[in-house]
Amino acid sequence: MSVSQRTALSEDERFCRDLTRREAANFYWGFIALPRPQRLAIYALYSFARQVDDDVDLANRGNSGAGHDPHPTGASADLFKPHRERIMRCYTGRADDPVMRVLAEVVAEYGIPREELEALVDGVEMDLRVTRYASWEQLRSYCRLVASSVGRMCVRIFGFSDPAALDHADDLGVAMQLANILRDVREDMGMGRVYLPQDELCRFGIGERIPLGGAPAPGWDGLMRYEIERARRLFDSGLRVTQEIPLRPAACVFTMAGIYQAIMDQIASDPSLPLTRRASLSGRGKLAVMARSWLQAV
Repeated sequence: MSVSQRTALSEDERFCRDLTRREAANFYWGFIALPRPQRLAIYALYSFARQVDDDVDLANRGNSGAGHDPHPTGASADLFKPHRERIMRCYTGRADDPVMRVLAEVVAEYGIPREELEALVDGVEMDLRVTRYASWEQLRSYCRLVASSVGRMCVRIFGFSDPAALDHADDLGVAMQLANILRDVREDMGMGRVYLPQDELCRFGIGERIPLGGAPAPGWDGLMRYEIERARRLFDSGLRVTQEIPLRPAACVFTMAGIYQAIMDQIASDPSLPLTRRASLSGRGKLAVMARSWLQAV
């Protein structure tokens, strides 16, 4: 019986729901808008993405000590081989864990290509192999793997009226990942990562000298304005996906994107914020975004 046909949650579905409620601090506010079958499908997709991402974050934290090579040879292949095997079992009827048993039904019901799940793993794997990006083109390629792949899968679950929806999902994924990067500058540097393109850091006179908690470099404010404007253009294109999907999924998309746009607004008003702490919205702020998102959707 498919996800959309069941009337009661299975134990595996409850596992995915509980993991999502616990971990999806921002996305969960959007998921609430979805019809139940799509919500359960998104829970399974989020749960898989969360498990893959958690593994690489744990590896980076464990290897971030002074003098320790943060990316030992072979670590990437060893860490991600089990996740690639989980995907293989998911598509061959041999899923053997709660998340993948639900996800196996989801990929069959909504026609999710195996390549899109594999692209997600490829993107997250880059966090063990790559700590710097020379240019925006390189960073965008990473964002498309780690985030646009998820956007495409979500749109397949939502249902869409025009294949252009997948292209807009690509842009929205890049926009949201870039917003994440701007928000998490301090946290990522603590794990040895600098996602901001190296050529743009140099163009604004910053280079590798990113002072955390202190006075920002003279060009920092200009760099933040430049990156925020890029993200806003991507959001403008990406949110056109809402014209191609049903109303309730559109409200979900507007909510998730709106939360990240509000975080970018915080950074725009205080460009040094990413150097001192992680920008976030209160529960009241997220409720306000959700209310506006329903109005946008209708």
